[in-house]
Amino acid sequence: MKEIELKLISELMKNSRRSDRDLAKAIGTSQPTVSRMIGKLEKEGIIKEYTMIPNFRKLGFEIMAVIFIKLNHELTAEEREEMYKASHEMEKRTHTAFFLVMDGIGINQDVIAVSFHKSYSDYAGYIQRAREQAASGMKAYMNVDSISGFLVDLNNDAHYQSMTLSKIAAHLRAIESEKKE
Repeated sequence: MKEIELKLISELMKNSRRSDRDLAKAIGTSQPTVSRMIGKLEKEGIIKEYTMIPNFRKLGFEIMAVIFIKLNHELTAEEREEMYKASHEMEKRTHTAFFLVMDGIGINQDVIAVSFHKSYSDYAGYIQRAREQAASGMKAYMNVDSISGFLVDLNNDAHYQSMTLSKIAAHLRAIESEKKE
């Protein structure tokens, strides 16, 4: 990736509402160049979407849950698709707000999900329903061996780092600066 593209991405991660003219000024190029680069980065899938990060507590969420799921075996493509569909159905029925659900490796777990809940009882109800579906042998959930979670109290102001893309943007710029030296 070109240095100018990385600068543009970093600026967009800090604030995606800025005009192309403002972005051009910030990265030291012309507005038409910024417009072309944005189109190219979107077409290549490097820029997936433009969004903002709200204060989840002010939206009525008290709990952010990091949920870990251990599967009893590696899923086939068909099982993965079935689980994907079932999780979306459950998300609709339970009105759970998922931020992320992905496969991964580590701490003896296979899937991680990050979700937001209005209360602890809302979270506990979601986990109970997921466990019940796994225990009942519902085909999509029968591969689930265990479900556990780490809860973040959003009412507690003692957070070490807030969730923001600005910090990742600064990190990318610092790495690029180190490469130059």
